[in-house]
Amino acid sequence: MDAIIEVPDGIVLIERRFPPPGWALPGGFVEYGETVAAAAVREAREETGLQITLTELFGVYSDPQRDPRRHTIAVVFLATATGTPVGGDDAAAARVCTLDALPSPLAFDHARILADYREYRRSGRRPGP
Repeated sequence: MDAIIEVPDGIVLIERRFPPPGWALPGGFVEYGETVAAAAVREAREETGLQITLTELFGVYSDPQRDPRRHTIAVVFLATATGTPVGGDDAAAARVCTLDALPSPLAFDHARILADYREYRRSGRRPGP
């Protein structure tokens, strides 16, 4: 699962510490006995130092090619937070970015997720299945 963390000046991205390289939405894997929502909050705290509030379920991304390591499914939440992100755990760095100035490269299918998010914020339309 991943979180698009909205802060006053943009969204929070992390620079991955481990392969595959690139910038990514904060997120990770659900631990046994953990809900997807709890995992999103935990991973955001571990990778950015931010305590987030989930505001809505944005979408589910399941293209078998989305993660070069293996077939994974991403449940993507929208969230809010205050404070300054600091990279931790699997994140070498964390920073606030605007949609008009995203770092490169973006890992996984996060360019697609963020394009869908941009369209959602512009039109109110969610991504299709």
